[in-house]
Amino acid sequence: MGIDEKTNTLDPVIVSASRSTDIPAFYSDWMLSRLREGYCTWINPFNRSEYNVRFKDTRLIVFWSKNPRPMLSRLDELEARGFRQYYFQFTLNDYVAEELEPNVPSVEERIDTFRRLSDRIGKKRVIWRFDPLLLTEKITIEVLLDRIAKIGLRLKGYTEKLVFSFIDIASYRKVQKNLSGLGSREFSAEEQVKFAVGLAELNGVLGFELATCAEEVDLSEYGIMHNKCIDDELMLREFNADAKLMDYIGAERDIFGKWAIRKSKKDKGQRKSCGCVTSKDIGMYNTCPHLCRYCYANTTDSAVLANCERYRISSKGDCLVPPQGGEQ
Repeated sequence: MGIDEKTNTLDPVIVSASRSTDIPAFYSDWMLSRLREGYCTWINPFNRSEYNVRFKDTRLIVFWSKNPRPMLSRLDELEARGFRQYYFQFTLNDYVAEELEPNVPSVEERIDTFRRLSDRIGKKRVIWRFDPLLLTEKITIEVLLDRIAKIGLRLKGYTEKLVFSFIDIASYRKVQKNLSGLGSREFSAEEQVKFAVGLAELNGVLGFELATCAEEVDLSEYGIMHNKCIDDELMLREFNADAKLMDYIGAERDIFGKWAIRKSKKDKGQRKSCGCVTSKDIGMYNTCPHLCRYCYANTTDSAVLANCERYRISSKGDCLVPPQGGEQ
């Protein structure tokens, strides 16, 4: 990724849209408007520095969403503008009874969206995430496996991969605050293994590739690998006709003509156990009105709603939400 430190200009090869908010669900109009203009403004949440993110070198976009339905009608324009290489990380949980995801569509509607997206771009480019996994007095390992089974059976033939993570409450004050009073807790090491055993057995029917997201625990003996959500191996399989992207991720052909990654370009800005390769995220914290109770990217509901109102007023701006004093 090219960076001009003097002008705070970034020219990313891979764009992440976004770990920080649900751009496909709520900001697809803004995303398309910025691609038309060729750049967006991104504000570093830690030091408030502004960066000019240009898309002239962008070869791939990774979308993250719980409800990409609004994006479906915009894929034709996305591709017409030259952004034909993209895939989706699609989080499809079932925490309906607990109201942990108060503003997501019904499970049935999300399954329908998943299938429609898969039919449109192919099952290899829609990754199913049941993420995060958390426990309460009523949400047991058995309950989680049952919910995964019910959704998974509906997604057979529409995806090849299931990614999950165990919730990390202790590391995030936002998560602690948002889950306060709900009786949610993390998995113990023994419970992680118990879940893995159950999922591996269930997967005999589902037949998905299984992977964990940013987890240190080794569950490989149960057929569960460590994931790369910004995944150079997926890029190599699906987009190897793009020489510039292949060069960026360090891919080359061996003497037999088979592709291989020389050395994975790990994103140093992510957690130690994260396997993602380097990308530029263009999202913004405190802007996702799904208001999921376990979310690490939202501080308070009031901050989110205030930012959403500012977006409504200034939705054509360079930045997702224009900078302003107060809670961001």
